[in-house]
Amino acid sequence: MKNIQLKAVAAIWLLMVIISGCSKILEEEPRSTFTPDYFKTVTGVNGGLTSMYAHLRNIYGQAYFYNSLITGTDEATWGKDADGNFKDMDCSGVGSILSTSFPSSILWSEAFPNINNASGIIENASAAGISNALVAEARFFRAFDYFLLVQTFGGVPLDLGAGELKFNTNPSRTSVRNTVPAVYTKAVFPDLIKAVADLPITGRVTGGVTKVAAQLFLSKAYLTYAWWLQNPNNIPTYPASARTDPDGHDANYYFQQAYDIATAAIENPSTFGLMDTYYDVNWAVNDRNKETLLYADHTQTSEKFNGGSLTFGSGGAPDNFSGWMMTWNYTNIRSGGISSVQREAEQHLGRPWNRMAPTIEVLKNTFADKTLDSRYDGTFTTVYRGNWPKGYNPPSSAPTSLVNANGLSIVPGDAVLSFLNADDATIAYPTGAGVSGVGAGVLPGRADYVIAPGGISRIVYPGLWKLGPYRTDNGTGLGQPNAGSTRPYPVAKFSELYFIAAEAAVKGATTKAGKSARELINVIRARAGKWRFDNNGNVAKVADNSAAMVAATPATIDINYILAERSREYYAEGYRRYDLIRTQKWGELAATFTIAGTAYGDHTPQTVTRTITPNLYLRPIPQAQIDGMQMSADEKKAYQNPGY
Repeated sequence: MKNIQLKAVAAIWLLMVIISGCSKILEEEPRSTFTPDYFKTVTGVNGGLTSMYAHLRNIYGQAYFYNSLITGTDEATWGKDADGNFKDMDCSGVGSILSTSFPSSILWSEAFPNINNASGIIENASAAGISNALVAEARFFRAFDYFLLVQTFGGVPLDLGAGELKFNTNPSRTSVRNTVPAVYTKAVFPDLIKAVADLPITGRVTGGVTKVAAQLFLSKAYLTYAWWLQNPNNIPTYPASARTDPDGHDANYYFQQAYDIATAAIENPSTFGLMDTYYDVNWAVNDRNKETLLYADHTQTSEKFNGGSLTFGSGGAPDNFSGWMMTWNYTNIRSGGISSVQREAEQHLGRPWNRMAPTIEVLKNTFADKTLDSRYDGTFTTVYRGNWPKGYNPPSSAPTSLVNANGLSIVPGDAVLSFLNADDATIAYPTGAGVSGVGAGVLPGRADYVIAPGGISRIVYPGLWKLGPYRTDNGTGLGQPNAGSTRPYPVAKFSELYFIAAEAAVKGATTKAGKSARELINVIRARAGKWRFDNNGNVAKVADNSAAMVAATPATIDINYILAERSREYYAEGYRRYDLIRTQKWGELAATFTIAGTAYGDHTPQTVTRTITPNLYLRPIPQAQIDGMQMSADEKKAYQNPGY
């Protein structure tokens, strides 16, 4: 969105109470910045649309919301420095998800003001002679937010005080939740159908929503609703509702719609498409690439347009600080007593927070193939290289080499610590932190310290390269590693259309020639087999393992296989909770995991069991919302999701 002036626009706080959390405190009073008359002007419509793009930054890249989508799934658990915001989400006995939990409140507090602004544009923009394409952007965002809400909380209010889907100018202290079918059939589907019809195939600005983006979310909404209608594991819904469609369609109809719309977008992609290699999808230099359909934008050139400081991160929205969460404190690595890997604003490194950690199963099972499949290498930082001269002033005063593992010398750029691709029983681990400072082991003849996949812990584990920071203003130094990332946070990717269509096909949709579930997934797997760079080896690597990747795909694929492929493709990007609750596979796939403890030198895996009860499939309505409503105690109790 380079051409959009990104500034926060105050919205009417209707329906909701101002919610504060540990990392975000809102003190605004309800006020009518946007009015019907304002939305009847070109300035008003443009201002409202700008706020809609800007509001993405308060959700995506916001690390506490990010945590709520990943911690507690089969992708991550809490890290050594986690507080209750992270432990609560893990469902492993170290905390509980409560109606007062901060991560549960973020989406609620951000979505409804945006929904109201969208309604204001939809109702009033015709008076300003605004094109249908511009109004379609507002429809897209209203549907986008309602889709997030209904997946997270179940049925939510369509009436914010002035009538269903009406623009409200006065704060309301009462509320009624609509059912899940009502939210989909009255809000999500109609708005996205209209958006598909009216949005251009090319965005009006860089990063603007398009027909293809609307097709992706419409197909995904149809897919999600079809699963909800089918309800294979009898997960309860709320407010209580029959699993029937008001329009008389069954789950099969919606699976077919999901397939048809997704494949139509694949066949007519406009300027979008797949990048040639998985590395190029996530390489920061390629941000805003043709595969990214929607992102929460940031910039390194202006604090005003970035929405946050360029020198120090606040640990709150609108900073993009999700990438910190799965970054362990690699600066504690020692080589000859010196911190040999300094904190740097570079994609492999960044700011350590250590709030989340991958499980051993992620490294061993999800990414079992680390040779043919490039996605492990394109997801994690597994090799930490020496950069210590950048911490000296001047750099020329730094030691030219340091003593590392086995008493061998390393120079800047050499591997200091490596996470191995496979377990090795010959690794000699120290007791405690050891000479490396982080409890890493040694192998004969290697100058780098090593840790095996089965020896990762809540304090030492591969970092998340794909979300690491990148700036062009570092010069020859360490840059600004304490600032929020100035990279755009990816919200939607063209590649997901293949997964949506494949999942619908597995669920029974009639397929087109050349687009069976297996063929669709193999497009993604073939791309994963292509290498142009060995990320952690830091060398060019030209290899095409596509044929082997395709040959290894089972002849008949099932939902679990698709979910495994989705995790390989989108690991730790924020998809996983919605994937597992949509398919009702959360308990099956995430109930147990292994990881070592919180002390340096602990490489003994512990098996952890999660308690995933059906009520946890819905998050609690934020307690501040309920407390602020003028309703009876029974009405307030009935407003909350069961089990909270």
